[in-house]
Amino acid sequence: MSEARSFVPAAGRDWLLPLYDPLLRLLGEERIKGALFEAAEICPGQRVLDLGCGTGTLALLIRARCPEAQVVGLDPDPKALAIARRKAERAGVEIDWQQGFADDLPFEDASFDRVVSSLVFHHLPPDRVRATVPELQRVLKPGGSVWVLDFGAGGHHGLHGILAHLTSHQHGDEDVAEELPTLLGEAGLVDAEARPAGRTFMGSLVLTHAHAPG
Repeated sequence: MSEARSFVPAAGRDWLLPLYDPLLRLLGEERIKGALFEAAEICPGQRVLDLGCGTGTLALLIRARCPEAQVVGLDPDPKALAIARRKAERAGVEIDWQQGFADDLPFEDASFDRVVSSLVFHHLPPDRVRATVPELQRVLKPGGSVWVLDFGAGGHHGLHGILAHLTSHQHGDEDVAEELPTLLGEAGLVDAEARPAGRTFMGSLVLTHAHAPG
């Protein structure tokens, strides 16, 4: 079952999860995720997948800025999803929270107009990134698009870069940020490109996007 698979918790260690939202606010999360929302051009009536939704901040932002969008948040971490559900309940917002993995999406083909992901891919080993990309292509509707915001080469790999010395968490994975547009193209998506998306104190950001033909 998927629950038995290993994954990296949002903050690197379960005991650090309460610090996750405060630290991302220090990173400038609202500005970063707001820019991702604007770039993805999410419209009323669209179905949007927040891949690796964590504690739900991006999914909630999408619903706040486009209330008519249908938002699904997917994450392997049940503890992060529990926080996301509580945040949505407090906001009075309906979001479909689901537990699952990026390389084995529990959705039908052509299910989404947009797939968005913020500061997630650096958590994934390269082989899992390469297994995830075909799944993104599979669940996109014709004409839909995927938008991935993450650290570029030389970034600090999310909260792990700050907390590794506290948690003894070793990332050790090769950087796939520069490879992602090629992987998206090889999976059958078109117009794949990556562009700079600003800097944070943890490193530079890159926004990568591609579209499904149609």
